[in-house]
Amino acid sequence: METKTHIALVTVPVYSHLRSILEFTKTLVNLNQNIHVTCINPTFGSSICNNVKTLFETLPTNINYMFLPPINLQDLPKDIHPALKVQATIYRSIPAIDDALNTLHSSSKLVAVVSDGLITQVLQLAKKLNILAYSYFPSTTMLLSLCLHSSNLDKTISSEYKDLLEPLEIPGCIPIHSTDLPDPMQDRSGEAYKVFLEGNDRFYLADGILVNSFLALEEMTIKALQQKECEGIPSIYPIGPFVQNVSYDKGSDFEYLKFLDKQENKSILYVSFGSGGTLSNEQIIELAFGLELSGQNFLWVLRPPNKFGVIDDLDISEYEDDILFQYLPNGFLERTKGKGLVVPYWAPQVEILGHSSIGGFLCHCGWNSTLESIIHGIPLIAWPLFAEQKMNAALLSDGLKVAIRPKVNEKGIVEREEIVKVVKNLMVGEEGKGIRERMEKLKGDAIDALKEKGSSTRTLTQLAFKWESLGSHLGTL
Repeated sequence: METKTHIALVTVPVYSHLRSILEFTKTLVNLNQNIHVTCINPTFGSSICNNVKTLFETLPTNINYMFLPPINLQDLPKDIHPALKVQATIYRSIPAIDDALNTLHSSSKLVAVVSDGLITQVLQLAKKLNILAYSYFPSTTMLLSLCLHSSNLDKTISSEYKDLLEPLEIPGCIPIHSTDLPDPMQDRSGEAYKVFLEGNDRFYLADGILVNSFLALEEMTIKALQQKECEGIPSIYPIGPFVQNVSYDKGSDFEYLKFLDKQENKSILYVSFGSGGTLSNEQIIELAFGLELSGQNFLWVLRPPNKFGVIDDLDISEYEDDILFQYLPNGFLERTKGKGLVVPYWAPQVEILGHSSIGGFLCHCGWNSTLESIIHGIPLIAWPLFAEQKMNAALLSDGLKVAIRPKVNEKGIVEREEIVKVVKNLMVGEEGKGIRERMEKLKGDAIDALKEKGSSTRTLTQLAFKWESLGSHLGTL
């Protein structure tokens, strides 16, 4: 009987992370039919969201999955930041993950464990079982470089990072202003910073780190890290870009498609803040007036305002469209009819970005959305909200020069005049032409990386072959 190479995958309950790691997993089993994967998924809340269920129900047969019993978070404050909910779920899931890995390993020998970069505790569990341990990093190599060097920065810089006058130098990266560092680094006395450092130190337990990026996108950073492998940095495997390529069937609700089909080539600005991003009420109003005054056509995915700038996965059926539209300025929908379309709560982003009428993307700079934009060659307005998105925005605007980044006022609001300026610059200005050309070049590089002999496909094929060889060896013991 043929022996399958068994890999365990450990996810985190964050939709954007799930999408990314599952796309990697599908690619892996397509490249090597002898690899079988079991996904272990921590959960919170009483039920699994419909969009999460859909992700798993469409997986190929050589990927099994299990949802761990939901973690009880009732002792946490009701109005808690979603990131803290995820963090608590991760910590409280470790014993159940340990049990699941032990059970899998005893029933069919595991060759390796791959865990999301947010749950580096799993690397310790794998080492305890004497199994190869890998981290899947769903963001930029630039952020990974910062994570791997964060303890060194902590030891050598005594002040708060936000008080630094000079940009921070990170190996292989463009200089970063302290205001663009990830959220946990903005307060060194906070619990989030301590957790950030501890998690980053555990990366050094990994036999390798798989990054959702590609050589042509971040060559300088990737090579800088790979050159330091002899100094203890884990092997770095750039294997992306992984983006969803599914087609959505939303029944008869194709209003956005009818709207896009009527528009000229590259004439529409798509506005969306990812699967969890949202704005304050004041910012929604400024954005609405900015879009209207720019005179450019737009498609805007609108969500209710939130003080954190991030909301939990939405069950769309809970909300009424007219309740949502009350956050827009009076008469906005009537005045922009025909030129703009506001879609409530959710839209199939990959499908929209692939439409010929899309000429720009006002984006929160989440890495999934960024890669989807690159794959389709769509230039960006970089509007970061939280997590590492400001760092991504700096990479896109200052490093790769494929985005325009609007300025914020002293209250952190992008005012309507600034929105008008950046929208016109991107869609019809000279600056936009150069950005569009550079993004087209990156699109070609991304497609090349994923070809049969492309850099990312070769890297993942070699790693899969290594795992398969080890699996064959285990099978003969």
